[in-house]
Amino acid sequence: MASNILDASGGAVVPPSDGPDLDSPVPSVGRWLFFATLLGGLVYAGVSISADMALVGEQATAGVIIFLGLALLIALGFEFVNGFHDTANAVATVIYTNSMSAPVAVVWSGLFNLLGVLASSGAVAYSVVTLLPVELILNVGSSAGFAMIFALLLAAILWNLATWYVGLPNSSSHALIGSILGVGLANQLLSSGTGGTSGVEWGQAQKVLTGLALAPLIGFVGAMILLFTMRAILRNPKLYAKPAANEPPPTGIRALLIFTCTAVSFAHGGNDGQKGMGLIMLILIGCAPTAYALNRSLPQDRAVAVAQQATAAASVFEAKAGTAKVTPTVARDVLASVLKTKTADDAVVYAALDTVSRDVAARFERYGGIANVPAAATAELRRDMYLTLDASKLALKADADHAVFGDADRKSVESYQKGLEASTRFIPTWVKVAVAIALGLGTMVGWRRIVVTVGEKIGKAHMTYGMGASAELMAAATILLADRFGLPVSTTHILSSGVAGANVASGAALQARTIRNMALAWILTLPAVMALSGGLYWVFLSIARAAGTA
Repeated sequence: MASNILDASGGAVVPPSDGPDLDSPVPSVGRWLFFATLLGGLVYAGVSISADMALVGEQATAGVIIFLGLALLIALGFEFVNGFHDTANAVATVIYTNSMSAPVAVVWSGLFNLLGVLASSGAVAYSVVTLLPVELILNVGSSAGFAMIFALLLAAILWNLATWYVGLPNSSSHALIGSILGVGLANQLLSSGTGGTSGVEWGQAQKVLTGLALAPLIGFVGAMILLFTMRAILRNPKLYAKPAANEPPPTGIRALLIFTCTAVSFAHGGNDGQKGMGLIMLILIGCAPTAYALNRSLPQDRAVAVAQQATAAASVFEAKAGTAKVTPTVARDVLASVLKTKTADDAVVYAALDTVSRDVAARFERYGGIANVPAAATAELRRDMYLTLDASKLALKADADHAVFGDADRKSVESYQKGLEASTRFIPTWVKVAVAIALGLGTMVGWRRIVVTVGEKIGKAHMTYGMGASAELMAAATILLADRFGLPVSTTHILSSGVAGANVASGAALQARTIRNMALAWILTLPAVMALSGGLYWVFLSIARAAGTA
């Protein structure tokens, strides 16, 4: 462990003489606590997986166990890199305003990143997962499915490390989403089915990319407005003056800045921590489907309720289908096609939804609860529930004017959808804990490069208390709001743009070279990571085919 909490920067830019001390030595006990927590988190994850599999009687070969361990290490590695890449933004303001020393700031931020992950809803996790090609989600245990997961995670990690190495505050969210789009396009181009780009869920991609594109503008303009407002209301001149060298701010101002750092760290953990959760769940479903494909912790009365909801929704679909009828086999093919074409507004689709929904209800009643679903039936039941859930959402979305589904019908279908989501889209507590530890510990590693860029290289003037507070308040509020609506957003884009906006509002000039390099990195992220992840997917898939496993 280097002098600033496992800092791997290798001698980054030395701060000016009146800047903060970024090289405070860390007691050896800190190193041991770090590694003990890291090892404890890995052991906890392994024990939890073993317990979950034993509970349902699932046996795994040595090969599957090794593969699962490697995949989880890569997924948790992404969150670890995310921690030291993105969260440096949160601590830069308190460090450069002397509100907290660097070692204390990164540990504090890491703790609240961890708490943010534990308190997260999981909505963002599945917003990210829905960007993946339908084939991966339906056949996640296939060689192609694992090739995609490895490719997108490695591509995102490599890009994050590259931008960190040159000290650019680039977005981990941006990199991960670009990786997903890359493997989606590669999957479609390499498949022998229909051409085009249906391998990517473009509706969800547009929604996510719009949020990422707006994030820098929101951060820049929002921080400007907030700082102007603070100047009008809070007249204390110390808020807007350069901090005294090596002296902490007045108590009230210091409390404000520590609060904003805490808020950004908590919000970042709650939003960014979820991005790896969804991918970890896909890995678990592929390697241990009996234990993780369905939410076996769902109470039996909830399972009975889902069966009743399925029957009620099936009656709605039957009425809309008219005379159209399809067999269960054909119905599944129809719904799989719907998820690729995004067209769900004809009688045959309604008939397919009716057939599969009734089949789901019958199996719930037969087994008496999700916990009792046998291993051999788990994968097919999850597939049917996934098909019905997303196809029914498309059907309601296609009927925007309520011409087909009245209010009562919509209520029945939406209740069924909520039951399906509770049964299939869940995050075990141990997954949250493992991701929280990875992200929290990652915060304490390699933070210096990004901290120096945010603290010294965006504006030409030294960061004031008001500048730091306005940038972080804007970032925390935006991220928490995005989490409320299940949207993945970039802490880096919002906060670094907020620092730039606060500089402009203070009348300080921006450093053109840094702004240009940041903008270039943001613009290049999507095409670069898409190409990298698509190429890796092709390599991994070729290896799997050569080995006869694809």
